[in-house]
Amino acid sequence: MKPARARLRITGLVQGVFYRYNTMKRAKELGLTGWVRNVPDGSVECVVEGPTDKVQELIAWCHHGPPGARVEAVEVTWEPYQGEFEDFTIRY
Repeated sequence: MKPARARLRITGLVQGVFYRYNTMKRAKELGLTGWVRNVPDGSVECVVEGPTDKVQELIAWCHHGPPGARVEAVEVTWEPYQGEFEDFTIRY
């Protein structure tokens, strides 16, 4: 499977509901690398790399997120794969 990279912006009630932690946990389960962080405007931003099918699986998960989250939208921007990450982390 060809590697892929996607940048996500998730909007809705996605801060204060363990969205970042659960995104990191799911990404690691899928064997993906990258990062996730809260953005001052109340959204969550995520950059993820890995096999295309696994990246798409994480994107699908992001549309509902963890219990307590109320996702309104997930904007996906596909970027050239860079292979720059060794793990998936939460950025602050």
